[in-house]
Amino acid sequence: MKSERLVVASGFILISLIWGSTWLAIKIGLESVPPFFGVALRFTVAMIILAIIQWIRGHRLPSNRKSILCYLTVGVLSFSFPFALVYWGEQYVPSGLTAILFAVNPFIVALGSHLYLPGERSNVFKFGGIVVGFAGIGYIFWNDLSLDVAGVRGMGAILISTIMQGISLVTVKRIAQHLSPAELSLGGMLFGVPLLYILAFAFELPSSINLDLKGAGSILYLGLFGTVITFLTYYWLLKRVEAVYLSLVAFVTPVLAVILGSVVLNERLESHVFSGAGLVLAGIVIVNSKDLYLALMDRKKRMR
Repeated sequence: MKSERLVVASGFILISLIWGSTWLAIKIGLESVPPFFGVALRFTVAMIILAIIQWIRGHRLPSNRKSILCYLTVGVLSFSFPFALVYWGEQYVPSGLTAILFAVNPFIVALGSHLYLPGERSNVFKFGGIVVGFAGIGYIFWNDLSLDVAGVRGMGAILISTIMQGISLVTVKRIAQHLSPAELSLGGMLFGVPLLYILAFAFELPSSINLDLKGAGSILYLGLFGTVITFLTYYWLLKRVEAVYLSLVAFVTPVLAVILGSVVLNERLESHVFSGAGLVLAGIVIVNSKDLYLALMDRKKRMR
């Protein structure tokens, strides 16, 4: 039991670290590849890697009606339109506002879990912790907010993406427990990637793709680390923890992105970043406080 908790915590840290770096990788990639082609190529790389893994393991994708419904749900609500909206929106929205919009995700997941996951209903600890964590993200990025007309459209795109991702998380938790992380990821991409290429060829020119070192490196990094490793870990965690707990990644990744920016781009870390990060950490502790208290009481009983 203790070892599994350690593995779960390690998985949460892993996806937080990698997804915290993907914001920078996406920004770099957009300098060479337009958004829809960029995300389509990213998931093409990931899909090929997952297909090879499944082939080596000798596993075939389940093709019953329930599984196909799960693939379609993930393909539409996670791997296609939400990521296309994020890539497009990041062209016009400051990173601070992007972080705040992504931090709405735990609210969506908390509401969906309360309504559709009977074993994961919200309580004052979960909601209070989410509010505190969101306040921390807002405090970190508040001074960076600025919008023009294009920014408003970009904000709307990212907010829609955040809502869709939240719905996807709750839906997968509800209907896709019979599928392995690899099956769910690969099946979802088989539906999502064609939709991305339809968007790309409809709105962008293939001639605008410039696969230089930065563009190719961004796509390969996002495909292998930002997609294959993270989503396999993400769906593995979803089978073992409540959806709300997993959604808290949306609080952690912006903080890590700021720290990474200071390391890679020599951006200065202001004092309010540390204060906001403290609020984020406090929010995560509050969300988990009830479970931590019950675990502590259980441990005391067993020690008697």
